[in-house]
Amino acid sequence: MAVTKSNRKKHQSYISVSSQIISSISQSSLECLLESPKKKHISSLKLRPFLKNPRFWVFLMFVLCFLCMLKMWFHFEPVTPLTQNIYFTPQEKTILSTGLSSSQLNLVEIEETDNKIEFWKQPEGMGYRPCLDFSVKYGEETDEIMKDRTKYLMVVVAGGLNQQRNQIVDAVVIARILGASLVVPILQVNVIWGDESEFSDIFDLDQFKNVLANDVRIVSSLPSTHLMTRHTREKTTPLHVSPEWIRSRYLKRLKRDGVLLLRGLDSRLSKDLPSDLQKLRCKVAFHALRFAPHISELGNKLTERMRRKGPYLALHLRMEKDVWVRTGCLPGLSQEYDVMINNERKSRPKLLTSRNNMTYHDRKLAGLCPLNALEVTRLLKSLGAPKSTRIYWAGGIPLGGKETLQPLTREFPHFYNKEDLALPGELEPFEKKASLMAAIDHIISENSNVFMASHGGNMGHAIQGQRAYAGHKKTITPNKRQMIRYFMNSSLPEAEFNKIIMDLHRDSLGQPELRTSKVRRDVTKYPVPECMCNNSVTHSSF
Repeated sequence: MAVTKSNRKKHQSYISVSSQIISSISQSSLECLLESPKKKHISSLKLRPFLKNPRFWVFLMFVLCFLCMLKMWFHFEPVTPLTQNIYFTPQEKTILSTGLSSSQLNLVEIEETDNKIEFWKQPEGMGYRPCLDFSVKYGEETDEIMKDRTKYLMVVVAGGLNQQRNQIVDAVVIARILGASLVVPILQVNVIWGDESEFSDIFDLDQFKNVLANDVRIVSSLPSTHLMTRHTREKTTPLHVSPEWIRSRYLKRLKRDGVLLLRGLDSRLSKDLPSDLQKLRCKVAFHALRFAPHISELGNKLTERMRRKGPYLALHLRMEKDVWVRTGCLPGLSQEYDVMINNERKSRPKLLTSRNNMTYHDRKLAGLCPLNALEVTRLLKSLGAPKSTRIYWAGGIPLGGKETLQPLTREFPHFYNKEDLALPGELEPFEKKASLMAAIDHIISENSNVFMASHGGNMGHAIQGQRAYAGHKKTITPNKRQMIRYFMNSSLPEAEFNKIIMDLHRDSLGQPELRTSKVRRDVTKYPVPECMCNNSVTHSSF
């Protein structure tokens, strides 16, 4: 039966399309549809069988869901575990995850105003630079030492990361004095942190061996010929012994037994050694003992994240519970915490490393106590640190938790540690390994524009020496003995206080200092003059 024109119009079909689909159609497609209504009608007739098929709609829904998931995936941004003080844009997060430096990608230019601030000005290095020129005699002795296969020195080093570094340095020197091969040092398990890391977990073993190839023969283990021999063991070595004492005490027995085992080398070797042995100390500390590649990689990556907006200050804060107990000082947080520290000290009197015949007040005035957060804040302000200063905080959680640091974070809100800077999962391989975490702090602190430790200690001393050897980068050494009386004078006007503190520290900002100006100074902390020469002296660098 024929269908009239009016009936065809009545039965004409229409397709309802969602606004999302319409918006996804390009403008050119819409124009084509408007210009060709007949083609549109023919196309709709061809699509009708598909539109009536339920499988088509299921497939269409699947495709749309898949496209949405793809869109969400490509726009996904991992949430970085940072404090409220730091924020990375999506572009910056991409850059951080690649590990590329901000200077390479030209992400953020350093503000010129930061460079003009006096606080960031570096000290005058007086032309000093590394020089490790060994004597002719030292070279002649090396040939004999390298040929020897009869004497082996084994050492067990204990303590924290930087205590271990100091003992390894002295172990190399003792091996040289005895003309013995050095077995890679054994790291004693730390009873406080339970860190079971071995030498190669922390340090670059190949670097250690290669750098010292012309000084001491380094072996990974004892040869089979010496495994069953009787080992000479020495548990206690007196403090500050000379090379002559080492030879007279150990050399005869070492030649007889073939193996000497030493423990507890901390501060056992004299700080005043012949020039060649002092240079060897520097060579070990500044060239041979590099951190393992995986530690260096992450440490340098976090350094770049701190640098991306300009210079930064690294603070080594010594405010942990054990620090207050060992120094005989009080944190001053509250009476409750003071009582806790006193009780801990009474129950474990051997922990007290400071002079036990002094009261807390006497220790404070003598400059033997760590600076607390408020004192660090006042010192930095007096030395001209602007409120915009970006601070990297190295060290353990302070007694009383992070709330203890509020005087610092209120005045200097750009305050970060490695947990703030790391992306998700980056610190996971280092967790529960205190030495590796300390090594990361060490790298970021060593690379900073300015460094300051709130109290002495092995890490502060090690970084001070490395920064001096790298060209006397600015390192603030708080003059606690002289400044603390002014901190305790509440009637002193702020302007006068700031001037006094600034004057007290004019010569404590990392300028070259002669090691020989005071007794028993460590050459790895004060490398001038044995390991660094100025332009007036003919020398060659290592």
